[in-house]
Amino acid sequence: MATEADVIAERALKYIRNAKTAVERLKSRLGQENDRRSISIDIESLIDAAERYVGDAEYYAAKGDYATALSAASYAEGLIDSLKYLGVLEPEWPDEGFEEKRVFVGGTFEILHPGHVELLRYASSLGKLYVVIARDSTVEKIKGRKPILGEKSRLKVVSAVRYVYNAFLGSEKDFLDSVEKVKPDIIVLGPDQGFDEEQLAAMVEARLGYRPEVVRFGYKLEFEQGIKGVRDIYREVCSRLCNSES
Repeated sequence: MATEADVIAERALKYIRNAKTAVERLKSRLGQENDRRSISIDIESLIDAAERYVGDAEYYAAKGDYATALSAASYAEGLIDSLKYLGVLEPEWPDEGFEEKRVFVGGTFEILHPGHVELLRYASSLGKLYVVIARDSTVEKIKGRKPILGEKSRLKVVSAVRYVYNAFLGSEKDFLDSVEKVKPDIIVLGPDQGFDEEQLAAMVEARLGYRPEVVRFGYKLEFEQGIKGVRDIYREVCSRLCNSES
């Protein structure tokens, strides 16, 4: 059963997506609406304010502060709706036929935990989520050991998460092969992934000829006392079980 915090998070992410799409559509239409701008109102400034509220909402959502994110997104929606009530512009909210942006997340997902789920939930709020799972050989190359769960098991678990539109195994040769396969509009990095956002965007641009938006999910969720990730889980398991006769 969904908790109150889950409901707030889901509502915040939905509001962010809707407001962001409406702002983008309004900005694209400004040049076509000159005949309706005789009213004494600075439309560009109003839309800019709405866009800044959307940015604030995304920032707080990435920090896990969904209550504040919801408030900021609600302010954005209010400003957007004000254009309608003033008779200036009719906002276009997302509809079923709207083509969502493609969002890319990559990772090992060795032991799927609530922090991963929070990352995937946030990424899915930005569009249709594609997740690439690191191959066993890649994990061994980076971490110097084989993963506890093999690539097929990790793929199966991540594919079952409802926020994920599609999950697949990555390339064993070049991680940009997976990016090229998806051609994402947005790449979401985890809080401890070692890429620099600008550098990664430039690498993709050099390879694919366009520059995606690269954002970082900015915090690690403490889902149990003192536990924020896979390494913490390993340490806790060892402290409890490694010297146990059972």
